[in-house]
Amino acid sequence: MGEGIKPLKIGKHIIKYPIFQGGMGLGISWDRLAGNVSKEGGLGIISTVGTGYYENKKYSKKLVEGRPLLEENFYNKQALFKIFENARKICGDAPLGANVLYAINDYGRVVRDSCEAGADMIITGAGLPMDMPEFTKNFPDVALIPIVSTGRAFRLIAKRWEKRYKKIPDAVIVEGPLSGGHQGFKYEDCFKEENQLENLIPDVREEVDKWDKTIPIIAAGGIWDAKDIKKFLSLGANGVQIGTRFALTYECDASDEWKNVLLNATKEDIILMKSPVGYPARGIRTNLIEKVEKRQGLAIKCISNCVFPCHRGEEAKKVGYCIADRLADGYMGEKKWGLFFSGAYAYKTDKLIHVKDLIEELKKGFESLK
Repeated sequence: MGEGIKPLKIGKHIIKYPIFQGGMGLGISWDRLAGNVSKEGGLGIISTVGTGYYENKKYSKKLVEGRPLLEENFYNKQALFKIFENARKICGDAPLGANVLYAINDYGRVVRDSCEAGADMIITGAGLPMDMPEFTKNFPDVALIPIVSTGRAFRLIAKRWEKRYKKIPDAVIVEGPLSGGHQGFKYEDCFKEENQLENLIPDVREEVDKWDKTIPIIAAGGIWDAKDIKKFLSLGANGVQIGTRFALTYECDASDEWKNVLLNATKEDIILMKSPVGYPARGIRTNLIEKVEKRQGLAIKCISNCVFPCHRGEEAKKVGYCIADRLADGYMGEKKWGLFFSGAYAYKTDKLIHVKDLIEELKKGFESLK
């Protein structure tokens, strides 16, 4: 029999099992999913994307064509507070994280909102968050965790933080190109051997150790089972982040229709697609993608102004779809025009599982490995 999974200390917080649930937006990891993952000993992570859609948009002050108007409503503070409040009812005082993408409009405000709402950790990807500590000055106990793809990226962040804020990251997530949603590499680079997760972890570990050998590294992107956990811990990681498997749980906040799209996907259905953010994204080939490829997508109006690389819809028009509108449609189960992000291995299962059972499966599987 092998050893058990050990707790993970990040900043002032201890996670019983070193298993992060990926922050998945829009609406995939909100109160039910994140609350239950933290309750069962992992780290539940609330996505801050599109909170204006929470509880049928009841917190949005202004809607245009049924969609939250501008970033103030799309990244809705009142809804975010309610999501955290409801998650806390599930998980109590267990550590709870918030995922805030660096590419969003109003990044600093959403980080502060997340801290005020009760996040114990802020996780940020989709860019290098050089000024992340600027927005958490009044919350010294909140752990800061950037997502990187290379040791060089960690070095750039750590140098800036240390010089400007006298701080370095509390942990770092290393994400490889098998993850769902946006990638940290250009399309062709996602397929290169040196950019696969097993080759990224040692590179980042070497750089992190130059700063502080106690900083935990979390491996993310394509983690599916206990064998994967064992593999990446042996390569120098201290924990893992799992997205798609948690998305395919009963507790996931998305609609049943959303889950069914992933459950019914074949290996060939899961592709890298263009995105208005400027980097490729992994998801399911659906009606939307087929129509967009033929330039037959819906009109693009940029109501929510979600991410700054899109330049108020200019990039969306080039790609052929609005990412905020289409992710929202997917979350709500609109199969015809919805966008459905997924990790590379969603095809491996055709049934849902409870969060409690998934974590138990991973824990027992790990313990059984020699």
